[in-house]
Amino acid sequence: MLAKLEQAINEVKKVIIGKDEIAKKVLMAILAEGHVLLEDIPGVGKTTMALAFSKALGLDFNRVQFTPDVVASDVIGFTMYDKGQEKFVFKEGVVMCNLLLADEINRTTSRTQAALLEVMEEKKVTVDGMTYDLPQPFNVIATQNPIGSYGTQMLPQSQMDRFMIKTSIGYPDFDSQVEILKDRQKEQPLDHVTAVITVDELMKMQTEVQEIHVANEMLKYITSLTEATRTNELIIQGISPRGALALSRIAKAHAYLAGRDYVIPEDVIEMFIDTGNHRIILDQKAQVSDESAESVLLGILNKVPTPDIQYNMSI
Repeated sequence: MLAKLEQAINEVKKVIIGKDEIAKKVLMAILAEGHVLLEDIPGVGKTTMALAFSKALGLDFNRVQFTPDVVASDVIGFTMYDKGQEKFVFKEGVVMCNLLLADEINRTTSRTQAALLEVMEEKKVTVDGMTYDLPQPFNVIATQNPIGSYGTQMLPQSQMDRFMIKTSIGYPDFDSQVEILKDRQKEQPLDHVTAVITVDELMKMQTEVQEIHVANEMLKYITSLTEATRTNELIIQGISPRGALALSRIAKAHAYLAGRDYVIPEDVIEMFIDTGNHRIILDQKAQVSDESAESVLLGILNKVPTPDIQYNMSI
């Protein structure tokens, strides 16, 4: 299975050049059955990355470009009367897929945002008293532009908590930019991305990730880190219990991708900032001193003692 995951990353690397670590983080979130928030400026490859993952993993893909006139029924679906069948029938919304790209989620109304985020949590939709299960697996990659607030409706903190990780792709370096220009002179690299994993194989991998061992010492370490965000003088809202669970789950995926069937401190450390940066709220003191969520979380990582545990297990 690890060889297939490496192949999937290589397929994504055909179109996302020089961003291997970001691609791995998105893959880990998918393996951990979590959702991803990409906060980035336009044009750095967010949509391309989502499309590449859908093709490499053999997933049914939908995209919704959020604007103020997109309504909740566009997302979750609606019922309408069919004269031919002489009954009301359910018309599926865009969430009926394996991988949904929710583009510029902060440019739609709070009601539409809430409809999507409820589905992300429940993995089913309820319309006119009828409940419909989503296809499995189901993951969301949402994007938002951190620059400029005109015409936007920022996600409430309680809804940001639904995303397993928040990360960004960022600008490519010089050599990667040259390579991107070279690759796209005559053809579209996305056309060359092929499926290397089936849906059934992905679901089996997700089950294997759930079974990764997390020792009590590691659970205490995760708790210590999240507790530290709740008592830090620069933070007025720390990481929630849901955030602690998300950190545990993606640490398992990190271990799985490394070929281990157990979690070590490095798995937690590597994913702590991406799991926590959108879950904490800094106080005015931190904002005045130009502290960022990332720098405060890094300080917590440096202060909380790392457990010293040894294992002799492997996948």
